[in-house]
Amino acid sequence: MKEPIHRELENLSKKYGPILALRFGSHPILILSSPSAVEELFSKNDLIFANRPRFLVGKLLNYNYTTLGAASYGDHWRNLRRLTALEIFSTAKLNAFLGIRQEEARSLLKTLFRDSPKGFVKVEMKSRLSELSFNIIMRVVAGKRYFGAEVEDSEEAREFRLLIRDLFELSGASNPGDFVPFLRWIDFGKMEKKMLRIQKKMDAFLQGLIEEKRREDDEKTMLSAGSDTSSSTIEWAMSLLLNHPKVLDKARAELDAVVAENRLVDESDLSNLPYLQNIINETLRLFPAAPLLVPHESSDDCTIGGYDVARGTMLLVNAWAIHRDPKVWEDPTSFRPERFEDGENQAYGFIPFGVGRRSCPGAGLGNRVVGLALAALIQCFDWVRIGDELVDMSEGPGLTMPKSKPLEALCRPRERLVNVLSEL
Repeated sequence: MKEPIHRELENLSKKYGPILALRFGSHPILILSSPSAVEELFSKNDLIFANRPRFLVGKLLNYNYTTLGAASYGDHWRNLRRLTALEIFSTAKLNAFLGIRQEEARSLLKTLFRDSPKGFVKVEMKSRLSELSFNIIMRVVAGKRYFGAEVEDSEEAREFRLLIRDLFELSGASNPGDFVPFLRWIDFGKMEKKMLRIQKKMDAFLQGLIEEKRREDDEKTMLSAGSDTSSSTIEWAMSLLLNHPKVLDKARAELDAVVAENRLVDESDLSNLPYLQNIINETLRLFPAAPLLVPHESSDDCTIGGYDVARGTMLLVNAWAIHRDPKVWEDPTSFRPERFEDGENQAYGFIPFGVGRRSCPGAGLGNRVVGLALAALIQCFDWVRIGDELVDMSEGPGLTMPKSKPLEALCRPRERLVNVLSEL
């Protein structure tokens, strides 16, 4: 299939219908591209499709399918889900780490202000947003930053940055051996060799963190969250706003009305910024981080839409197609945050964080990170495109659907916030 696959599958669903049965090598695949089909599956067969396919990446990089994302449904998975709900993503835990999120957002603002003291300056946003997201996660996990000027020469930080780069590149890569078994035997594309190399590095890094915490006698919960998802969503949102300056102006006016000019926006303001949340929702609708969601696999035979589905069938939910379905959304390809004010979104028509018992447990954290960062960028800086051409909105390959071209834009500090930014 041609890349990007979610677009190719969308075209097939337009031609053959919202329920498709395909075969990737030896593996039967069920693809759903309509809210009604998704609702039927997850209301009647959620338990049957609560498993994950057993791909090589789950075995080698997810500790033999024992992580929350890769584990089969059962007692082990339920225990992991309960622990993450109580010890990582509960409201109390999210509030406990509020200071870290706000400090990292202010660090981003400080860097941008330092780099653009007078007038508009060109900035590359992808790396800055990735630093923000990963530093938030790693300060919770390890109590220290791994990105930024102050750790640029740290060997530990450098090794971690290389590990993250390799991990995301490999996690987002297609492995033909998952669908054609004999290719795994010959290690086609050297995928297993690459994964084993990264597995060794990951083991060493995590073991180092564990030993360090034991020495400090300081217990901290290990956290695995969608840091790349948050940074990608912010980058897509900023790209959309640059292409729609009237929406950007409206969002800034809302911020100015809610937040006094002598302080920076913080998380407690987000509930009073409904238009900002509409922008985030509209960004997730047009550019969901996982356009095909995370794959599921059936543990038993079942029936969907009158079709028999065999045990062991892999399920792909094409959120990209559902989010752009003209039967669900009016003018679906247009960026129109106001649609969420009207309650246009409906159950199973807007599913950026998945559906059912395997939906993303970190949605609350992601919304807080994206909301705070996006609000701060809009409040503190003027943003314009580089030149007259619109920002390229094409998707690139990867684990969380990055932009094909990293966002570059011109920014300058807003006059009303200069004094506040100078004190960071």
